[in-house]
Amino acid sequence: MTVSLDTPPPSPTNVVASNCVCAHCNLPVPAGLVDASAEDQFCCHGCSTAYAIIHSCNLDRYYAFRDRDGVTPQPAAATGHRYLELDDPAFLDLHAPLKSDNTRTTDFYLEGVHCAACVWLVEKIPAIDHGVIDARLDFGKSLVRLTWREGETKLADIARTLDSLGYSPHPARSATARSVRKLDNRRQLIRIGVAGACMGNTMLLAVALYAGLFATMDNSYTLLFRWLSMLIGVVALAWPGAVFFRGAYAAIRTRTPHLDLPIALGLGVGGIVGVINTFRGTGEIYFDSLSVLVFLLLVGRFLQHRSQALADDSVELLFALTPMTAHRVSPQNPMQIDDVPITSLQLNDIVEIRPGESIPVDGIITRGDSSIDESLLTGESHPKSVSLNFPIHAGTVNISSPIYAQVRATGEDTRVGKLMKLVTECARRKAPIVLFADRLGGRFLIAVLFIAAAVFTLWTMLGSANAADHAVAVLIIACPCALGLATPLAVTVAIGRAARRGILIKGGETLERLAQPGLLLLDKTGTLTTGRMSLRSWQGDETLQPLVAAIEAHSTHPIAGALTSGLASTATLTATDIQQHLSGISGTCEGQALLIGSQHFMEIHHVDIPYELLQTTYDATPVFIAANGLVRACASVGDTLRPDALTALNSLRALGWRIAILSGDHPDVVRHIADQLHVTDARGGLLPEQKLAIVQEELLRGPVVMVGDGVNDAAALAAATVGIAVHGGAEASLAAANIYLHTPGLLPIVDVMHASQKTLTIIRRSLAASLTYNAFSVTLAALGIINPLIAAILMPISSLTVLSLAMGSKTFRRTLP
Repeated sequence: MTVSLDTPPPSPTNVVASNCVCAHCNLPVPAGLVDASAEDQFCCHGCSTAYAIIHSCNLDRYYAFRDRDGVTPQPAAATGHRYLELDDPAFLDLHAPLKSDNTRTTDFYLEGVHCAACVWLVEKIPAIDHGVIDARLDFGKSLVRLTWREGETKLADIARTLDSLGYSPHPARSATARSVRKLDNRRQLIRIGVAGACMGNTMLLAVALYAGLFATMDNSYTLLFRWLSMLIGVVALAWPGAVFFRGAYAAIRTRTPHLDLPIALGLGVGGIVGVINTFRGTGEIYFDSLSVLVFLLLVGRFLQHRSQALADDSVELLFALTPMTAHRVSPQNPMQIDDVPITSLQLNDIVEIRPGESIPVDGIITRGDSSIDESLLTGESHPKSVSLNFPIHAGTVNISSPIYAQVRATGEDTRVGKLMKLVTECARRKAPIVLFADRLGGRFLIAVLFIAAAVFTLWTMLGSANAADHAVAVLIIACPCALGLATPLAVTVAIGRAARRGILIKGGETLERLAQPGLLLLDKTGTLTTGRMSLRSWQGDETLQPLVAAIEAHSTHPIAGALTSGLASTATLTATDIQQHLSGISGTCEGQALLIGSQHFMEIHHVDIPYELLQTTYDATPVFIAANGLVRACASVGDTLRPDALTALNSLRALGWRIAILSGDHPDVVRHIADQLHVTDARGGLLPEQKLAIVQEELLRGPVVMVGDGVNDAAALAAATVGIAVHGGAEASLAAANIYLHTPGLLPIVDVMHASQKTLTIIRRSLAASLTYNAFSVTLAALGIINPLIAAILMPISSLTVLSLAMGSKTFRRTLP
């Protein structure tokens, strides 16, 4: 059936009611939710609410858009959250400041956006909430920008409307920074587009002019083509090419040699001579070559800029590591819990942290006992037990029971906030991608100016009328465009090939730094190991295994997850009387009262452990199982070594790298892993600050590569010569690192080390080819063998040579063992 989008489509209700499918999402309606007396059937309350809103606002075309595109329907997963914290004045002032026209604007990240129909519906929010002026959704990023009038509606109301439609909203942080970066990228792309258009048109005119040299062309057409070429070429130099002249002016003003200086000189001299010759009607014009060079240089600079911009993302990581809101205990009524934004919290406020939630602040526990997963900060693979007066830190996760804490620090003042500052400071101390080519640019400029002046002087002394043409030919043919393109081209090709192998590299300096072997420091948890708890062994009564799995299924603790998955049973058992304790869990299953937990947990319950079940282990945690007051089994739970770890480390040793392990885990556990990998230098129990200090100390002795996956590794990753974040790592480590391995395992590190040497060889070869070309061609121009026309034709050859060398390289093509 064809549905016209100009008129509302038939209500889906009439079609689906008889088939017991949801009137909103077309998915089957569970038998328990079928209402025989209702015309419309819904699979959940969320779909019912969403359908009512869409139908009441005459937005039924949403279903036509969805059905036309053949999109798989999804239920409206409304959360029912009230979002009152969004109306807090502190939150609004920070994320949606009031404008002069009495409007506010903010960005939301939306869950559940999956098709073009979703975009259409979200952008119709002004028709649902008349206080909303505009809603624009970026489908690729699921970011919606909302603008509303102050006083006519509230942000919480808008958020509840989005939630009721099945799109759970989350305020997007650092929207201003993203907008500035997006605007800058757009400007660069516009410059590239204009330069490309100018290049294409000047090349077409150049073909006609060059063809006219070998055939008769009317002089009026020749003049027309020259003037058109000049006009288009001036546009290319004055608009997209202006970035090089601004860079050259800045270099002169700050007395800092920069590659923009010789580039601007070559472009400027070529442009001026071309304009003069156009007005004179004689001589050569060079606007075709100049337009090509402007386009190529802008493309290379854009790719370079995009790579460097990735490093700046680390300043936004604090918001990804800690929650946006907190459960604050009302000072007036201790029984009242309010959801408020983090920015509203004050020192000494009391907050509630529920099981499974990320801790929003640094504080001191005032009530409750629980266990905390601190792997984000310390790398410790085992949860830490906490109770009254224990300190807790933002970004860690509460596992077992509700706790209450007094606020000691928020935002950037928390421990994770200070760690992010260290990441940013270390990243800023790194050298930019200019590398050797930029340092060479200043010397090259002086040499070119000296040679051009000498050529003009000598030919003038010899009485030649072409002295100026010879000097111009030197300046044009010596334009260091290939010198500027050599590094970014080779790096861009290598980075692109690495990305296809699941290796993301931020910048060419990374490849250069890896070319020389040094010290390789490896984190343990999540790097050398998988970072996931699993059942290692079981000793004792095996009939208790399905009972343990049934009880542990009620816990969110990592050890419980390992036991549940490791003891999976086809039998469906029901566990009752579940009680979660600080170091264990208890419950009843199949008529047996079970205690499951640590040795300390058994001692608290006065249960003796048989000697044969007591064991000393360095790489696993023992979990004892007592049934009806007797310990009858012991399960060993621990992290597992990555299967390719030993092979990768042996390959790296063969390349000349020294290996060491830095970990926040227990020293005994670290030593056990190190013994398996034949690593003699292994240090455990380290805090993030201690890892950073070790990296900084080792940097005094030579290059240091740090490999890690957690926030506790972020500062060390940023400070190291090269930081490598492995697959599955925390977002902080990914942004702080220079390289991210999307492919699991350590063998990709070996591939990176090999490819870095190959890439550096290509860069050196390209620079050598460029310098050799310039030296040879400048000599010919100085001797008068090459005139300005030939110089303009030969000028792009060096760039094409560099491009061929880069594209023909064999980086990241080695087959991994």
